Amino acid sequence: MTYKRVEHLAEGVTLYQGDMMDVLPTLGRFDACVTDPPYGIGEDGGKFRGRKGGKHRVFEKLGWDDKTPNADAFEMILACSLHQIIWGGNYFTDKLPVSKGWLYWQKLMGGNFSDGELAWTNRNTALREFTQCNKMHGKEHPTQKPYELMAWCIDQLPKTVSTIIDPFMGSGTTGVAAVKRGKCFTGIERESKYFDIACRRIEAALKTPDMFVAPRIVSVKQEGFL
Repeated sequence: MTYKRVEHLAEGVTLYQGDMMDVLPTLGRFDACVTDPPYGIGEDGGKFRGRKGGKHRVFEKLGWDDKTPNADAFEMILACSLHQIIWGGNYFTDKLPVSKGWLYWQKLMGGNFSDGELAWTNRNTALREFTQCNKMHGKEHPTQKPYELMAWCIDQLPKTVSTIIDPFMGSGTTGVAAVKRGKCFTGIERESKYFDIACRRIEAALKTPDMFVAPRIVSVKQEGFL
C-alpha cells in the first residue's frame, strides 16, 4: 500500500493521505494539476505563527523539512496532467520548462510581506493578474491560499477541464474551489493533521455547491490502482 488512508467523499472526489511520490504514479492522468508545492523559504518548512480568534497559534513543521520537491516530482506532475498551474513556479525554474503564461497574485498586504506571488503554467497566453488583500480568517495551514484565488485559477483553465489533481493538497483549498466549480477532484496530502482538515472542508463544500455552476458530470471515477 502506498498511502496511509483514502477517503472517497463523492463520486469523482477522492483524497489520499500519503507521499505524492508514491501515490501520484498510481492514479492515471488528469485534465489539470493545480497545486502549491512547498517553496522551502520559511513558512512552508518551519514553524508559522498565525492568528485564530484574535489569539496567536503556531502551525506545526511540515514534512518536507524546508526542502522543495525534486525534479522527479515535477516530472510526475507534468506527466499526469494536460494542464498545470504551479504556485511558486519562480522557485522551480530549474525544474520546469520555460513558460510565458504566468499568473500573478497581487496581495496588497503591505509591511514586510512580498507584494505578490507567481504561478507557473503551461498556458501559451499572456500574464494574468489576480488582486486581493490576503486577509484570511481561520487560516488552517501556513501557506494556505484564499479560496477566491484558487477558484480564479480554475477559471483560467479551458472549460473542457473536468478532472483536477492537487498532489500537495494541504488544507484543501484547491479541492474546495474545484468541487464548487463543478469539477472532479483528487488530492494528496502527507500530513494527517492537514489531511483531516482538507476532508472536512471539501466535504462541507460538496454540501454547498455554487448555485451558478452546473453539477459535476462524472464519466470516469478516479481511483488508486493499488
